Amino acid sequence: MLIGQGGNIGLCVGEDGAFVVDDQFAPLTEKIQGAIAKVTDQSVRFLVNTHWHGDHTGGNENFGKMGVVIVAHENVRRRMSVEQFMEAFGRSVPPSPPKALPIITFTDGVVFHLNGDEVRVFHVEHAHTDGDAVVYWMNANVVHTGDVYFNGTYPFIDISSGGSLEGTIEGANRVLELANDQTKIVPGHGALSNRAELVAYRDMLVTARNAIRNLLDQGKTIDEVVAAKPTKDLDAKWGQGFMKPDVWVKIVASSMQHQQ
Repeated sequence: MLIGQGGNIGLCVGEDGAFVVDDQFAPLTEKIQGAIAKVTDQSVRFLVNTHWHGDHTGGNENFGKMGVVIVAHENVRRRMSVEQFMEAFGRSVPPSPPKALPIITFTDGVVFHLNGDEVRVFHVEHAHTDGDAVVYWMNANVVHTGDVYFNGTYPFIDISSGGSLEGTIEGANRVLELANDQTKIVPGHGALSNRAELVAYRDMLVTARNAIRNLLDQGKTIDEVVAAKPTKDLDAKWGQGFMKPDVWVKIVASSMQHQQ
């Protein structure tokens, strides 16, 4: 697990070459290569993107130009190919250059037989975005969750990219089905984690969903839901990260209202 300025990077090395999950931002590629070189003298063969956001795909063009095979869910390529508008931040993201685009895409999943392991990459629907992939090393018992899991904080859910709270909960449940007490879980953001911490995160999401839904069912407006502080008992633990409680509740409540 490589920690830098964007999403956490997964690195698997062995005689078949280096296999990388996510690549942060373009200016960091050299640093990332330096970190990889400390672990292996093999070059990077495959790069899996867990979703399309720039803090996970920013280095794609650099790696693509080196001949690395970039793999992702088909919706990642689709979104990277055209301009995107991220509603939560009110900003447009220009299309990525051709060399940055995944050249192999999948719908449900793909398996790599590499470095003595069976690496299962599978799609979780409408979670953080509509193109999320979870990477599971079966023999090593390691999972990289991408941004389905923000360890210790409320997750950013990109509603405008097809994300949803319900899908995020379901994505966490799918990882929990695979994981045991020995599983090392690499979150999209935050420290290296484990099953017990992911259970706490999933339970928090369910508690928040139920509280927000309860207020919506009472006919409250989004602003009234936010004002009612439905996550007040959770905020001290989970609301100290990138997503502040009021902003998070507003995003989640809006998406739940649309889905009703």
